[in-house]
Amino acid sequence: MSDALVIGAGPAGLMAASALAQAGHKVIVADTKPSPARKFLMAGKSGLNLTKDAPRDAFIAAYGSAAGWLAPMIDAFGPAETIAWAESLGQPVFTGSTGRVFPRAMKASPLLRAWLASLDAELRLSWRWTGFDGAALSFDTPQGKVTHSPRVTILALGGASWARLGSDAAWAPCLADQGVALTPFAASNVGLSVNWSPHMDRHFGQPVKAIALGAGETISRGEVVITVNGLEGGGLYPLSAALRAGQDLVLDLVPDRNFADITRRLAQPRGKTSLTTHLKKALRLTGTRAALLYEFARPLPTDAADLARTIKYLPITHNGLRPIDEAISTAGGIAQDALTDGLMLRAIPGVFAAGEMLDWDAPTGGYLLTACLATGLWAGRHAAAYAARAPLKGRDK
Repeated sequence: MSDALVIGAGPAGLMAASALAQAGHKVIVADTKPSPARKFLMAGKSGLNLTKDAPRDAFIAAYGSAAGWLAPMIDAFGPAETIAWAESLGQPVFTGSTGRVFPRAMKASPLLRAWLASLDAELRLSWRWTGFDGAALSFDTPQGKVTHSPRVTILALGGASWARLGSDAAWAPCLADQGVALTPFAASNVGLSVNWSPHMDRHFGQPVKAIALGAGETISRGEVVITVNGLEGGGLYPLSAALRAGQDLVLDLVPDRNFADITRRLAQPRGKTSLTTHLKKALRLTGTRAALLYEFARPLPTDAADLARTIKYLPITHNGLRPIDEAISTAGGIAQDALTDGLMLRAIPGVFAAGEMLDWDAPTGGYLLTACLATGLWAGRHAAAYAARAPLKGRDK
């Protein structure tokens, strides 16, 4: 038995458990996998982007429609607090040229080991939550069915992507059956499906650099990679919400030149020089950028102004975002209206939620992990206060 139960041993769950333990509560952390924080460890293989060193308003604005809702939580645990937390665990950090903050170790495992060593909680691994059994929470475990009735519970079970690492959204029907409002899941920070013509085969796996991407009012500078399935990469991810909403995708193949300059350069006589060579000499438009131009705009306009306009606003024909299980994260989850200001489920008093289970969305670049930590801490602190005055069974009012 324990005062508090946290289900999910990812960043949000571990941060919630830390807050509960620091408040003096006996905490159990249960996770469906045989080891904790598997998605966190996988993310750390590419460098573990902890947060972003950015002005407060710019940082919070990255959360789009959820910015106002998340603002108090980010104010309580934002970039500065994330950095201080990592360093308190003996993991110094550095800030890259884009403002992204990484551990100097450039991986997640040292940070996770230090975090688990400092955590005053009991881990219960290979415990899969199966829902409610009356007022208790039920688990399938290696020892058989187990039920638990703590004063408070924090759910931190992740979103709907990366099912093999534990984020499979199997929890959604359990909460829906209890009257918790859910927003449908959708892929975020994910690639784009494109049906390429055969001439693009030789470009598969190659990056497209020095471009800008736009969808609706969102503009992104960053590279993408041409894959057999379409386009992938950090330059595309900030456009996920706009693309889900049906906005058209356009590329600016020469973002550092204005329309007038491009038109002037293209209007210069080229004699017997091929158009491909002319584009190379006039604009240094070669390789994957030139390939994309021909792929989506062939036959190219002959008028210099029309061609310049095409180069600056190249429309990309695609078949939508790639499937959810290929996504880095998901939008959707527990609706904001289903939660109190302290992240307790209105339909189930004593049960709180945090992390990617909640209906918020953000691009990669440090925003995802910071919000998971911030919501975990927020839920943990409010759950600790609730547990101090609640009766034993977490679902009693």
